[in-house]
Amino acid sequence: MVKALTFKGDKKSKKRKRPANPDGDGEAPSTETALTVPQGSQVEADDNWVTAEAQGDVVGPVIFVLPSHEPTCLASDANGKVFASPLENILEGDLATAEPHDVRQVWIANRVAGTEEHSFKGHHGRYLSCDKVGVLSATREAISPEESFLCIPTPDMPGTFSVQTTRETFLSISSTTSSSPEIRGDATDISFPTTFRIRMQARFKPRLKANKEEKAREKISRKELEDVVGRRLTDEEARKLKRARREGTYHEAILDVRVKGKHDKFAS
Repeated sequence: MVKALTFKGDKKSKKRKRPANPDGDGEAPSTETALTVPQGSQVEADDNWVTAEAQGDVVGPVIFVLPSHEPTCLASDANGKVFASPLENILEGDLATAEPHDVRQVWIANRVAGTEEHSFKGHHGRYLSCDKVGVLSATREAISPEESFLCIPTPDMPGTFSVQTTRETFLSISSTTSSSPEIRGDATDISFPTTFRIRMQARFKPRLKANKEEKAREKISRKELEDVVGRRLTDEEARKLKRARREGTYHEAILDVRVKGKHDKFAS
């Protein structure tokens, strides 16, 4: 299920449980009843914003942080006008900490089928587009070549991308010193004004997602270990099995502990 975007400072709403149906007519429970979140879903609940580092990272909600003097990002209003929007959620001017505070700043990135290119859908359901003279807009509801972009990592500036159109031009800003620069798509070469930082939600980043899933798999309680072995464990045995689970030798360690338990039983 797609989750609504949340921003810093938003108050978390509390789900209210409805009382049980007094008539007992067997109707399905209301969907408004508060749900308990399983432990494994914590992997999908990470809404922190991180920097995309590779082309494969660019997926899900993203913001394009512009190389302007004052922190700004690419945004679109409800009419599809693209503009530079000031960033408020940023620590000590460090662009690597930027987060959106306005839904107009957020784009949903998806890979265009059969290509290495991406499409970017705005908050109003329209796609970012660049016409033949380099004018950006977000007014189209379908994807064509003008709504397809290639995110090329910048070699000498890790964590940044040059966003290329299908006409092999690049998105850029008109001035790096302006507080509200114009954004166009007609730059012919990669330069500092074309280097955009793409920030994304951590739960969509493949490497971080894999690491979190791996850590979730590593967690196991002492009771679960004792259920697998079939007897109570000593502190040393419990530590050994947990370490083996982290290091990938879990099944061999379980076998060793079981064999040791049988030997101790016969010895007594």
